[in-house]
Amino acid sequence: MTPAELASVVLAAAHAVFDQRGLDRAALPERTVVERPRNPEHGDYASTLALQLSKKVGVPPRELATALADELGRAAGVKSVEIAGPGFLNIRLDAAAAGQLARVIVEAGAEYGRSDRLAGERINLEFVSANPTGPVHIGGVRWAAVGDALSRLLRATGADVGTEYYFNDAGSQIDRFARSLLAAAKGEAAPEDGYGGAYIAEIATEVQARRPEVRSLDDDAAQEVFRVEGVALMFDEIRSSLRDFGVEFDTYFNEKDLHDRGELDLALNRLRAQGHLYESEGATWLRTTDFGDDKDRVLRKSNGEWTYFAADCAYYLDKRERGFERVVIMLGADHHGYIGRMKAMAACFGDDPERNLEILIGQLVSLLRDGAPMRMSKRFGTVVSLEDFVEAIGVDAARYALARYSSDSPIDIDIELWTRATRDNPVYYVQYVAARTAGVARNAAEVGLVPGDADAFRPELLDHEKENELLKALAEFPAVVATAAELREPHRVARYLEESVAASYHRFYDNCRVLPLGDEEVTDLHRARLWLNNATRTVIANGLHLLGVSAPERM
Repeated sequence: MTPAELASVVLAAAHAVFDQRGLDRAALPERTVVERPRNPEHGDYASTLALQLSKKVGVPPRELATALADELGRAAGVKSVEIAGPGFLNIRLDAAAAGQLARVIVEAGAEYGRSDRLAGERINLEFVSANPTGPVHIGGVRWAAVGDALSRLLRATGADVGTEYYFNDAGSQIDRFARSLLAAAKGEAAPEDGYGGAYIAEIATEVQARRPEVRSLDDDAAQEVFRVEGVALMFDEIRSSLRDFGVEFDTYFNEKDLHDRGELDLALNRLRAQGHLYESEGATWLRTTDFGDDKDRVLRKSNGEWTYFAADCAYYLDKRERGFERVVIMLGADHHGYIGRMKAMAACFGDDPERNLEILIGQLVSLLRDGAPMRMSKRFGTVVSLEDFVEAIGVDAARYALARYSSDSPIDIDIELWTRATRDNPVYYVQYVAARTAGVARNAAEVGLVPGDADAFRPELLDHEKENELLKALAEFPAVVATAAELREPHRVARYLEESVAASYHRFYDNCRVLPLGDEEVTDLHRARLWLNNATRTVIANGLHLLGVSAPERM
């Protein structure tokens, strides 16, 4: 019996009690939940439904809990119900009901853990969006791992998600990039405000190989060639490195398109129609202070140039016009000041900034080698890049390490720890369970032990304390996935895999032998434990997939 099934049983018992006592069914919720008690001695699951309903129907909570317990005690699969405190229900399942979960998980396969909790929501999820003037640095890599994991979680809970990379190919940073390429091609030092690193010389050389005529152009014309070709080459490299990291976007959106299609004027006109624009000192301003911003924002300067914020407005409007109900943007720690102005901008468009716009801020990441920070890239000079990180610890460890922590917390990643093949390496600890469960299944097949038909499965035999502990851990997975998606916290999945599933499986493996010894006859207990072993493999594989990490069959 899954937690969701037990919750339905609890609600059905409440319906029966209300009918018996003539209570108003309108007070009953459409659904309820059961939770694992903190102390395992208090039972398998707990419900607070009696406490929630007591005031609504005017029945003392303990009296209502007693009636619910009597009704629940007659339900199939419920072994016992105890009342604790003012009216908590502590529920124990019989072994057969608890053990059936192994069959449910194995038969569900990749679908186990998925739900329709967020069905009907259209979400645009923008992350990374590094400027194409250099590589994806370690801060952007964090968003690549977390953002991709979040997109998988949102889809697993039924949301219609579009992932997006905002390609900033307009503005002063691109001009500085082009000037740096031109200087490198001429053998000159980078401009004072330009970009350094070996990659600049590499790109300049590649541009000249593609466009040899650039050598004969004047500086202005040559700079334009380096701008167009250099940005294209840099962005191809960014896309390639992200693809190698397992991250692909549904949409790569060019900022330049906003300008070329006149979308900044469209946004300006929309905001003017809403009554939030004014002119001052020759510039066009958005009155964001009306919605909590610390100052009004310039959209168009007195010289006619657009500001970056004007492009932000046009880009937000474009997403909303494409039918996305919720716009989620992931930004680095240095963008914390953007929240107020962006929320105010959404309100100026007539949106609900708490409903339609969500901004997530990620904190800094430091890589440590031999206890000291890694500060320099072999190729990119002043930053540690995605390719440096992957080269140091590999894709799986990199993705897991970055997704394992709450994104609003700074993290230090010890290169030595994350490359160890030991249990103190978190990704190894979890992947080892994936490999061990696969190995057990292979070894079982070699000795003629197969799970057998589901109808012959004897779940009541899974009555060992460690079997029950593992079953309860596996049962939590759907709720963990739903909560991680709703709270935008993929790290909950990683911690669950480590602290609940992997830890429980290791204890189960040490105490409950799956394979027969020597010439020992294969029994129904062996088969039942194999079902549980395979269910664990399913949950580990599904959880790692949500993090974009592989579930190896051998290690």
